[in-house]
Amino acid sequence: MRVLLTGATGFVGGRLLPALLEAGHDVTVLTRDADGFDAPEGVAVVEGDLLDAGSFEAALEGVEAAYYLVHSMGSADDEDFAERDRRAARNFAEAASDADVDRVIYLGGLGGDEDELSKHLKSRRQVEAVLSEGEYDLTTLRAAIIVGDGSASFRMVRQLSGRLPMMVTPEWVRTECQPIAIDDVVRYLVAVLDVPETAGETYEIGGPDVLTYGAVLERTAKQLGRSPLILPVPVLSPRLSSYWVELVTDVPRSVARPLIDGLKNPVVVTDHRIEELIPFERTPFDVAVSRALGEESSRRRRLGAEALPR
Repeated sequence: MRVLLTGATGFVGGRLLPALLEAGHDVTVLTRDADGFDAPEGVAVVEGDLLDAGSFEAALEGVEAAYYLVHSMGSADDEDFAERDRRAARNFAEAASDADVDRVIYLGGLGGDEDELSKHLKSRRQVEAVLSEGEYDLTTLRAAIIVGDGSASFRMVRQLSGRLPMMVTPEWVRTECQPIAIDDVVRYLVAVLDVPETAGETYEIGGPDVLTYGAVLERTAKQLGRSPLILPVPVLSPRLSSYWVELVTDVPRSVARPLIDGLKNPVVVTDHRIEELIPFERTPFDVAVSRALGEESSRRRRLGAEALPR
């Protein structure tokens, strides 16, 4: 199948590309910098910008299915990121419809009703709504924290867990979430193409463990050989928390703030239909963390320890 992949330079897209090739698909990658993209053999690369209608349509020629893995984190000072995301999605939906693409697969965010979501998660849900207006079958997978080397949210968790003997945290450490391993996310993304029943449907995906964010921090710390004391306090706002994260980790406040804003929302799978359509043994949280830390360690050795923050 001829497949278009957007977001191939990102955390999920970079893992999905080799998996699509291994599954036997012909892949075209859309990127804003074709010269800077190191494409595997056999991958077609088209340069274009989803915000610039008319610049990327060539990437959709002959495409049967497309993956939409593009989104902004936004920041506390950026009021326009949601509009940019909607505009990019609208341009893509119109172009994919004109190109007679059969299916689009979108990776969105897990959460409740839009009114209860953070700005970041609300934007993801709005992008989903825009994509659903296209003349193709949209399959949406909604996920919470994705555990893997390269994930911004896991990087924040890993560095907080590994650097502090004690954490004074907001009340969100008591919020429940359902992390999922990056390998499992990729498996779902690839598999939906082979399951016709998933066309036009929305699914929630998660790992086998439902944990509080506090437990996520504690269990990650344990694998790092640490046991930090976690003290929840009711007065630590998301804004103050983002400054704290920026001070302790290498995650900039512009990224930390939307991540922290989203932690107030429980993100637990309530719809388990996809587990029947695409059955496999999902990766336990502790195993996913171990793999992520192992990959990070290998990357440090390749690049030199001084190139990567601890």
